Amino acid sequence: MLKDAQDRPRKEVAAPLSQDPHLVREEREKVLEVAIGREVRGYRHQKGMTVADLAQATGLSIGMLSKIENGNTSPSLTTLQTLANALSVPLTSFFRRFEEHREAVHTKAGEGVEIERAGTRAGHQYNLLGHIGVNASGVMVEPYLITLSTSADIFPTFQHGGIETIYMLEGELLYRHSDQLYHLRPGDTLFFDADAPHGPEGLEKLPARYLSIIAYPQNG
Repeated sequence: MLKDAQDRPRKEVAAPLSQDPHLVREEREKVLEVAIGREVRGYRHQKGMTVADLAQATGLSIGMLSKIENGNTSPSLTTLQTLANALSVPLTSFFRRFEEHREAVHTKAGEGVEIERAGTRAGHQYNLLGHIGVNASGVMVEPYLITLSTSADIFPTFQHGGIETIYMLEGELLYRHSDQLYHLRPGDTLFFDADAPHGPEGLEKLPARYLSIIAYPQNG
C-alpha cells in the first residue's frame, strides 16, 4: 500500500513530550555542591531509600541531607564517606557528573567520512556525519548523509535494531517500511522502528539525498 503524507486530510496530533527540549538548567548546577547533591539523590533513589531511611543509616539529620541533595551546603569529606558507605558506592562517584567530559562533534560541509554499510550497492554513497561513543545518555546515534546517484541500484531492505529517522533533502523515493510504501519528497520525514525491513524501493527522481539518523541503546 502506497502512502503519501501530502494526501492526508488531517494533520496528526503528536503526543506531549516528556522533556522540554528548550529547558536551560540554572547556572548554579555547574557548582560542585549541586553536582554532588544530584548524585547523592540519584543513588538514594536507586537504592529505593527515602531521605528518612538515609538519615537513619548515616546518623545525619533529614534537614542536613535535604541541604546536601539540593546543593545548598558543602559536605565535608567525612560526611561524604559516611554517605558513600550507606549507599554502597565509591566516594569518587559523587564527583562523576562534575568532572564528566561531554563530547561534541563538528563536521563541516563535505567532510563527512564516507563509509560502506552492509548491503551498499552501486551509486549509493554513505557519509557518516559524526560519532560519539559511550556516553551518559545510554544511547548511540549514527547520523548519515545518503546520496543516490543516477546510476543507483535498488538494494535489498535493511533490518536492524533501534529507531531511524529519514529526512528528504533532494529528489524523490518510494521508501519501504515493513509492508508499506511511502512516497518521500524534499522536506518529508519518515520516523520508524528499524527492526522492520526497510529501504528505498523506487527511485522516482535522482539524484536523491536524505539524512538518516539511527538511534539505539549502547548495550544493543
